Amino acid sequence: MNKTVVKVVKSGVRFNAFDSKGQKYTSQITTGARKKAYANKMALEQRVNKAGKTYWWAVPMSMFKATESTAMETPQHSTEVEIPSGHQDVVDFIQQSYGLKPKGLVMNNLKWKYLIRSAVRGKNIMMTGPAGCGKTLAAKSLINGLDRPNFYFNLGATQDPRATLIGNVHFDKSKGTYFSESLFVKAIQTPNAVILMDELTRAHPDAWNILMTVLDQGQRYLRLDEADGQATIKVAEGVCFVATANIGNEYTATRQLDKALMDRFVIIEMDTLTDEEEHNLLTYLYPTVDTDMLNNVAKIAFMTRTESMTENPRIGSGVSTRTSVEIAGLLFDGFSLEESADITIYPQYDADGGVDSERTFVKQIVQKFIDDGSADDLV
Repeated sequence: MNKTVVKVVKSGVRFNAFDSKGQKYTSQITTGARKKAYANKMALEQRVNKAGKTYWWAVPMSMFKATESTAMETPQHSTEVEIPSGHQDVVDFIQQSYGLKPKGLVMNNLKWKYLIRSAVRGKNIMMTGPAGCGKTLAAKSLINGLDRPNFYFNLGATQDPRATLIGNVHFDKSKGTYFSESLFVKAIQTPNAVILMDELTRAHPDAWNILMTVLDQGQRYLRLDEADGQATIKVAEGVCFVATANIGNEYTATRQLDKALMDRFVIIEMDTLTDEEEHNLLTYLYPTVDTDMLNNVAKIAFMTRTESMTENPRIGSGVSTRTSVEIAGLLFDGFSLEESADITIYPQYDADGGVDSERTFVKQIVQKFIDDGSADDLV
């Protein structure tokens, strides 16, 4: 049975303890033990004495590193909620928040700090960027970094915005007609909650209309019914809304966001990774896979993205980081690069046009790396 080993991270004036999957153990360890471990650059291992009681013992940091996961897992949320109090505490927390960013998230440190600051200050945050670049991962990393209650809503998959955001009227023989509030109503009444609204640009415009007053800093309420005299639900103190959005003509089934709705958010744009950043990420996630193979995956993705951004591109979009991670996982499970590309990359590109098709062009890129591992300039 694996023992629990944690690393102590200083956040402002606090010393938090996390295992390699991001699970928080701060409340289970004394402040003195955490501070001492941090000062000595040691990890802490959970042990059980002869009386059956657990205690924490300082161990080399190498023992923590040995437990680090090779999969991009999102840490689980614990029930403890710690909110900085006082202006200087908040400033210290923001300025020293880099330790809360997981290794699996490749994000500019300045943008991460802005993300943390916006959440701590109760701002509405919109994460934008190409598909598969890490928007949702960044939002979930924020949730776990702040250790707050959280709720997830995929607005892009919502068929009935009113039922999802407000609730439904039901009929029961014993109760008669009654109104059942949605989970969203519960969420906005939870103090200091982080509410993730995924795929906002794919949501029905009715959802946007409902959210207008909820997101407005001067109003912050949800009306259950438009009729006069009906109850309104106030958004609780400290609630932070985080939305993800794909903005641009290349995204099908998305809608152009209403300007009034956009103005209710601070916008944080996720960057497209360079081939070196992508290679480092894939190596972190799958350290046992041949590094040259992972480098080829990163270069294939980078070349497709570069081509898609030229003045006269031969393809409409590049290979996303999400796809690169999937390919690395296939390599880890014994698939070849050729097999991985065949089932993950090629279906994303149009085959119409024969030798001039998008798919043919992408196959030419991939084939260069399959043949000899090199990447001659194809253009």
